[in-house]
Amino acid sequence: MSFEIAKSHLEKFGLEDRIQEFEVSSATVELAAQAVGCEPARIAKTLSFLVDGRAVLIVAAGDAKVDNPRYKNEFHTKAKMLTPDEVTELVGHSVGGVCPFGVKEGVRVFLDESLKRFETVYPACGSANSAVGLTIAELEQCSGFEGWIDVCKAWREEEQQ
Repeated sequence: MSFEIAKSHLEKFGLEDRIQEFEVSSATVELAAQAVGCEPARIAKTLSFLVDGRAVLIVAAGDAKVDNPRYKNEFHTKAKMLTPDEVTELVGHSVGGVCPFGVKEGVRVFLDESLKRFETVYPACGSANSAVGLTIAELEQCSGFEGWIDVCKAWREEEQQ
């Protein structure tokens, strides 16, 4: 059901032909990278948080990790990830297939700066065995994002040393 909702959302933008469904799981960054055939960093993982009683999705590169001080500076609260049940209830997708496409009303979506180093990224498409290849401009267009934020670490060259 989640897959169909995400697919229907992408159809509005003429992007449904980019969706890939796999025979294997793509529920983690590593599994998705293997299924897609790309480096893990290009998997656009969608992280789910609770801020002021609302679901907040942060789409970030597969090699990025949330930096708590940056997160707190952006959202003025400590990072609190949603439980799997809360993700399903508040976002409308299940863990492993969470994406910014076809989410429930009121869900806030942000894109992390870690994605900008790639021309094309691969977010999930509502299920634990799907992905969609999108340019950054297409991701901006169809994600309903509120803005770009910089709340992740471990992806910049200077942070990897």
